[in-house]
Amino acid sequence: MSAKKAAKKRRRRGKLVARADELPPGRTKKFLLKCNGNTVEALLVNYEGRLRAYVNRCRHIALSLDWVDNEFFTEDGRYLICANHGATYEPTTGECVWGPCFGAFLQSVPLEIAGGEVRAFCPPEAEDGG
Repeated sequence: MSAKKAAKKRRRRGKLVARADELPPGRTKKFLLKCNGNTVEALLVNYEGRLRAYVNRCRHIALSLDWVDNEFFTEDGRYLICANHGATYEPTTGECVWGPCFGAFLQSVPLEIAGGEVRAFCPPEAEDGG
């Protein structure tokens, strides 16, 4: 199998990033994805029992969000917050609801949850080089 076909097959399979029951509500977990030869840092979020994932990059300035390694939630656990300028994001949609990037959205990372496994896939923007 050619390297190109192997890479395409890996993208379809996604990367195993967690077990479905591993992350309790209100917790996050960082992980890395290889997308078109680039490493993308992302975060898995369990908010109210539902898993979502986003690229770990603020929409205001392209810096990671976590204020302490792997800590993304506000003190009250209601929002995701960027440590740098306080941009505050809705965990269910990734929308910035307060701060310098109001109305912008975190880049979503597609997930597949099956057989007790959580697999993440490169976001389309990363596949296109963006």
